[in-house]
Amino acid sequence: MPRRRLAVAAAALSAAFSLVLYAVAASAAVPPPPSGWSLVWADDFNGPAGSSPDPGNWIVDTGHSYPGGPANWGTGEIQNYTANPANLSLDGTGNLRITPHGANRDWTSARIETRRSDFKPADGRILRIEGRIQMPNVTGQAALGYWPAFWALGSPYRGNYWNWPGIGEFDIMENVNGINSVWAVLHCGVAPGGPCNEFSGLGASRACPGASCQSAFHTYRFEWDRSVSPNQLRWYVDGQQYHSVSQSQFDAATWNNMTGHAGYFILLNVAMGGAFPDGVAGFSTPTAATVSGRPMVVDYVAVWQSGTTGPTNPPGDVDARSTIQAERHQAQSGTIVEATTDTGGGQNVGAISNGDWLRFDKVAFGATPATQFRARVASGAAGGVSGLVQVRLGSPTAPPIGDFALAGTGGWQSWRTIPANISPVTGTHTVYLTFSSGQPADFVNVNWFTFSTS
Repeated sequence: MPRRRLAVAAAALSAAFSLVLYAVAASAAVPPPPSGWSLVWADDFNGPAGSSPDPGNWIVDTGHSYPGGPANWGTGEIQNYTANPANLSLDGTGNLRITPHGANRDWTSARIETRRSDFKPADGRILRIEGRIQMPNVTGQAALGYWPAFWALGSPYRGNYWNWPGIGEFDIMENVNGINSVWAVLHCGVAPGGPCNEFSGLGASRACPGASCQSAFHTYRFEWDRSVSPNQLRWYVDGQQYHSVSQSQFDAATWNNMTGHAGYFILLNVAMGGAFPDGVAGFSTPTAATVSGRPMVVDYVAVWQSGTTGPTNPPGDVDARSTIQAERHQAQSGTIVEATTDTGGGQNVGAISNGDWLRFDKVAFGATPATQFRARVASGAAGGVSGLVQVRLGSPTAPPIGDFALAGTGGWQSWRTIPANISPVTGTHTVYLTFSSGQPADFVNVNWFTFSTS
């Protein structure tokens, strides 16, 4: 959640002081990818009423901070985040509800973040993060302190919690105090001040098109465009762009710190009080007038990437130029999955030795030939133990299209990204990673891999 103190004219708070009763809108499925795009990840929040969001997709944050992180989540917000279904649950009709409850200065609410922290466009591609959301349906004095948000943080924040804002933050949708406005903000660099004007960030806002943000669902979208030079970041509501930032606005180090890591994880939460709503109101929030129990309702969250050709691949297909997590294989022989301490956390595949393999189905290379393979690997193998990481198509015994050799890197969690040239590949294939060594001992762990044209 951004650390900022904003001021707006008092007139912005004087509008719409009547309380609007919450209304449920019909849920919608995750839309199919646009032509020329592929689905990277999505959650439609289907499930029984009262159940938790899919634990395979989401981490539930609890308490008043990350362990060892800034108090009150670094923003001054006052609520206690819980996993209680009263604060966080599916509604049984395809929506997630995050519902604050409380009075005065005693509140509970919920905050979740994706397990994946590698959302990042491949070279020459565009990444699109989108959610269909209805903000808490409350306005005026009854809404003071409400702070719903849909946003993303750079993966190095996991486990550090003190490297903000350098690792980057994309605020896709923020709203405070029940105002009919959506804010889009980029946080980066150093704080206070710096190239992103912290703690405010580089932002813009506008009213929701048509119906108010509080009374209806709207689609909130962020795009990270690496298909143009300089790269661009863009924000949309209901398909209408209202904010953009260019790579040309930053020095190389700032941009690299924000974009050069493994990627981003996505967050959804409703905070109560804190720097943003207090700054807009001009006084401490929430107040005795703030009402309890108005949920942010999320229909879906989806991530797409541009660059496919011909018919769009159905859900479950893998874009070869995305970051492919090794533990997401469809089949394997001889390996294990374990927690990793690599940047972004998550899991890696380990205990890999001679003759082991991993299989990945329907990897889409498109019409532009991929000519390079890169893998994130580590090795704690003893001296004299080494092996080959090989790429094969269609069968674990097919001729390799490329490989690289690996010896000890200094430890089983001492990670390196190693490139290798491969024979040009187009189309869609079953990809095998195979492992060959002259010794029987384990020689490599794999976190992720990807393909590119250079």
